[in-house]
Amino acid sequence: MCGRYSLTTSVDDLVEAFDVPPVTFDYRARYNIAPTQDVPVVASDRRGTRLGLLRWGLVPAWAHDLSMGSRMINARAETLLDKPAFKEAVVARRCLVPADGFYEWVAESGRKIPHWIHSPDREPMGLAGIWERWQPSGAEPVYSMAIITVDANEAIQHLHHRMPAILPVANRKAWIDAKTPIGEALGLLKPYEGVLDAYPVSTLVNSPANDVPECIERLPEG
Repeated sequence: MCGRYSLTTSVDDLVEAFDVPPVTFDYRARYNIAPTQDVPVVASDRRGTRLGLLRWGLVPAWAHDLSMGSRMINARAETLLDKPAFKEAVVARRCLVPADGFYEWVAESGRKIPHWIHSPDREPMGLAGIWERWQPSGAEPVYSMAIITVDANEAIQHLHHRMPAILPVANRKAWIDAKTPIGEALGLLKPYEGVLDAYPVSTLVNSPANDVPECIERLPEG
C-alpha cells in the first residue's frame, strides 16, 4: 500500500513537469504527506488540465459521511472495476498524484524502520489515482482521491509486496484523458519499470505532525 509520501519539488518545476498552468493555491514542500490531508493533484475537466488540492482518501458520491474516505486511501488496480467505490471514478475521473518519494516500513530487529523510496534523480513521479466529488447536505462539495497500487517491482519487493502505480511521462496524458478507453487505461497500470532508490529514514515520519526535511534524510549506517 501507500500510506505516506513526499513532494518537495519546487512549484515552478512541478508546473513544468506536469505541463499545467500556474497553481492558484498556497504551495509548499511536503516531507510527510498523510491521509485526510489536502494534496496537489493533476486532473482534467471541462476547464482543462490543472493542478488543484484534493483530500487524500476517496469519499464516494453515495457516502453517508466524510469518514469513509479514511478507509479509501488506496485502490488495487486489479479490482478497480469490481469495487462500487471505485468503478465509476476509474472510467471517468482519473488523475495524477505528484510525488518525489513514498514510504514503506520494514520490520528489523523487532521494530519497524521506515524507508524512503524515490527516483535517483529526485524528479517528481506521477502516481496513478482516481478522484470523486462528494456533496454533503448544506455544505461545500468535497473533492477527494485515492492512489492506485500494483504489485511491487523487483527493486522494492524486499520492502513491500505492493507499490503505487507510477506512470511514465509518456503515459500520463492518456491516463487522465477520460476519452482513453477503460481497457487501454487499465493496461497502463503495472509495476514501475524505471529505477528506484530506497534507504532507511528516521521514525519521525511515523507522526504526521512531523513534516520536516529530516523525514527524508538517510539514517547513518551502523
